Amino acid sequence: MSSSSSTTYSLPLATTFVLLMLYVSNAQLNTTFYSSTCPNVTTIVRSVVQQALQSDSRIGASLVRLHFHDCFVNGCDASILLDKGGSIQLSEKDAAPNTNSTRGFDVVDNIKTAVENSCPAVVSCADILALAAEASVSLSGSISWNALLGRRDSLTANQAGANTSIPSPFEGLANITSKFSAVGLNTNDLVALSGAHTFGRAQCRTFSNRLYNFNGTGNPDPTLNSSYLTTLQQTCPQNGTTTALTNLDPTTPDSFDNSYFSNLQNNQGLLQSDQELFSTTGAATVSIVNSFSSNQSAFFQSFAQSMINMGNISPLVGSNGEIRLDCKKPNGG
Repeated sequence: MSSSSSTTYSLPLATTFVLLMLYVSNAQLNTTFYSSTCPNVTTIVRSVVQQALQSDSRIGASLVRLHFHDCFVNGCDASILLDKGGSIQLSEKDAAPNTNSTRGFDVVDNIKTAVENSCPAVVSCADILALAAEASVSLSGSISWNALLGRRDSLTANQAGANTSIPSPFEGLANITSKFSAVGLNTNDLVALSGAHTFGRAQCRTFSNRLYNFNGTGNPDPTLNSSYLTTLQQTCPQNGTTTALTNLDPTTPDSFDNSYFSNLQNNQGLLQSDQELFSTTGAATVSIVNSFSSNQSAFFQSFAQSMINMGNISPLVGSNGEIRLDCKKPNGG
């Protein structure tokens, strides 16, 4: 993935120690889960993601999004990867937040194939999603962390849950905060994880309501920077295609950095759910946006912690679930 800088960010020693203690104290997942059964799994995942990035600069953001959309439904159990068919009557892939939107499933399949060739029937698809998300951020030239591992894969999907639990780009801050709280994530997690929109693309349909008839007013969203509004209207003309793509971060679209937050300060948040983090008067998120905008290290540290927090939402462990041999279907079909 192209980047404005070749410098790789490393967490300070003190922070690394704190995070290490978190890993050690976690009773369910740990960083050394595959140390004897598949010691090269992180390297394998990173290699496949790196290869995918050579032909698709968007794939890193897409893989992070897959992990996010998986964890917010029934927890981080790879249910989002299941195709409709056999015992799966309704797929999460066909839920409104995912259909014609989530992508990168082929890369996950490629990772799974490579991992199976090295360590058959050992590594879960849920852990592959967590590792692929970390590799995607790391390869953008910014930050890395040791992902907690040991998840197992679900036997079922929850399309209805995907329709209601995944935060929407059209929702207000109160609703999104409620959805984060429902899975045990706080306001700092909300702002930090929203910072993943520092890379990737979005379709016109996810923000065109802000350009012409915001909340039925017949006018654009007043929080949109006027010159940015003009640019977006050129990309997404009224009654034009809804699937045209726009950079989530207009300044450094393929780099994982903190420019997302300065964009919000300049009223250049692409999605309503982005801009409301800064433009909602009196919201607790405003000071966090300001902090991350002025201190990239603080953002990186919080993002790593919040990815760990999110990855620990209701994992299947022990004898629960299974290790899928094919991420697209349960082993029983």
